[in-house]
Amino acid sequence: MTHVIPFLRRQRYTISMKQSSLTTWRRVSQVAFILFIFLMPVLNILRIDSDTHELIIFGVSWSFGIQPEYFADRSALGGLRIAAQFFLKGILPWVLFLAIFPLLGWLTGRLFCGWLCPEGALFELSDFLTLKLLGRRNLYGKRPSDPDGAKEKTLLYGTIAVLSAILIPLAGGVALTGYIVAPKTIWHQIVTWDFTFGVKAGIIGVAVYMLITSILVRHVLCRYVCAAGLMQMLFGWVNPVSLRIKMDTARTADCTDCKGCDKACFMNVTPRKNKRDISCVNCGACVVACNKELGTGKGLFHLGFGKGCALPEENCRNLSPETVKT
Repeated sequence: MTHVIPFLRRQRYTISMKQSSLTTWRRVSQVAFILFIFLMPVLNILRIDSDTHELIIFGVSWSFGIQPEYFADRSALGGLRIAAQFFLKGILPWVLFLAIFPLLGWLTGRLFCGWLCPEGALFELSDFLTLKLLGRRNLYGKRPSDPDGAKEKTLLYGTIAVLSAILIPLAGGVALTGYIVAPKTIWHQIVTWDFTFGVKAGIIGVAVYMLITSILVRHVLCRYVCAAGLMQMLFGWVNPVSLRIKMDTARTADCTDCKGCDKACFMNVTPRKNKRDISCVNCGACVVACNKELGTGKGLFHLGFGKGCALPEENCRNLSPETVKT
């Protein structure tokens, strides 16, 4: 995949990615990030050692670096040294870590939500299974933006739904509890079926949370509750050149009013309004839907920074010059 860094010059810059593979790449990135989240504590990339009460980063214990002799110095300089160590090792790293999401939002909008977020992927799976079982995405009733489609293979998808509701939350509970309890300790307790209260509470607590949110809450949490999503939303909104879905307004007449873009959007965004919607996660589902209706590369939507077009490549090649100039 060839990347051309955007917003360096005002011209069409593209990422070589066919629209037909846009969804595939998004699924691959979601699965890869989920595996990364699951493996981080196992590989000692990031976790808390419950025995020593220390933070482990890339296999190294992270401490404040405050030596016992620092407390023996009662002078103002001694106090300043302790405060400096606490700031450099205790506060600054967390500030830098938390700055990741505003920075991502500033550059790519809510791309993380649509392409990487494990919880978002779980909610999409729940939407898919609900659509197959009930003929609609939402448990509480059918919406005008729901995809067309009747219930099908209810026994098969019902079985998948039940297994998913049991296995995925439990797997998530085991994986996330590994951030505060050594994974080998957790697996030893699973094998022997002899759990400490902390491990049992961690697994059950995470599993119940995942089960409830995936069944009852879903994308409402993404829109109004998730702090990471809200930070990306805010910083992406104020940056006029952050990545977003855009419409080739010069070819509006080509729209067949099939509403495929509206029905493809699981965040209930209306792409044809061509406005920066705070709920849009740059998933590209509307891009794929429009290309399916009008033909590969002829769709009205694309992902772009500022006035440029980033992907899909076919859509960028067919983008009207008038749209680039506006």
